[in-house]
Amino acid sequence: MSDTVSEIVDVVTETAPDVRAGLTGRREYETSENPSGEQMLAADRHADELLEERLLAVDGVAGYASEEREEIVESGDGHLHVACDPLDGSSNLKSNNVMGTILAVYDEPLPAPGRALVAAGYVLYGPITTLVLARDDTVTEYVIDDTDEGVERRVVEEDVTIPADPVVYGFGGRVPDWHDDFEAFVREIEDELKLRYGGAMIGDVSQVMEYGGIFAYPALQSAENGKLRLQFEGNPIGYIVECAGGRSSDGEQSLLDVEPDRLHQRVPVHVGNTELIERLEGALH
Repeated sequence: MSDTVSEIVDVVTETAPDVRAGLTGRREYETSENPSGEQMLAADRHADELLEERLLAVDGVAGYASEEREEIVESGDGHLHVACDPLDGSSNLKSNNVMGTILAVYDEPLPAPGRALVAAGYVLYGPITTLVLARDDTVTEYVIDDTDEGVERRVVEEDVTIPADPVVYGFGGRVPDWHDDFEAFVREIEDELKLRYGGAMIGDVSQVMEYGGIFAYPALQSAENGKLRLQFEGNPIGYIVECAGGRSSDGEQSLLDVEPDRLHQRVPVHVGNTELIERLEGALH
């Protein structure tokens, strides 16, 4: 595996233990905010700087963007464009709960549509460190081990698919801020599935990937486009879920079909088993 996408995945793999090790002692908030107006932890900045430096060093990478920085950092004549959420769920650091890193690799300049993705993945910093990678319509789960001989990535499961019988659900936002049609859908789902919501999207999506179900951060009365960013969260997670046999939606169409208009664009995100997403779309209209 010597192509540029593989090199990008190798860099993220090798950087994951450094991001994890860097969490200790970086739990304090900085005075600056990211482009979405959220306070950044020192750990956010540390992860972002590690990924920027190492990914831009890969031949073939034309630019790097993250939700922690306003602009794209360009690097020359490459043909691939990388977008990252360096530390998804970093607000969980204070309470020592799950976090992750999200990777999106596009073959078009950013902001790009989800159909321009050639690979997407997420690293989950749980009791163990895992990587879920979607590429060529196939999803593979790996364990990342930091050994004396170096960082190793080994396959745990090939051809990952979302289980057909859903078990879990998790929905973001505050209940009083949900629209009535979404709340009505939730009242149906909560009688059928088990609640799993941990405050880090990547952890909640991982539950859906493992057990089947649905995750959503919907449109809110106070924020019609929700909270999550299309380039850094919506597109890559939608791509992974769809490659695993599920569906993604902004409420009307696949997240991969949403037309991007700016780098930090927000979008309602709904992902999970196809039947549940179809029910959701029907409930919202």
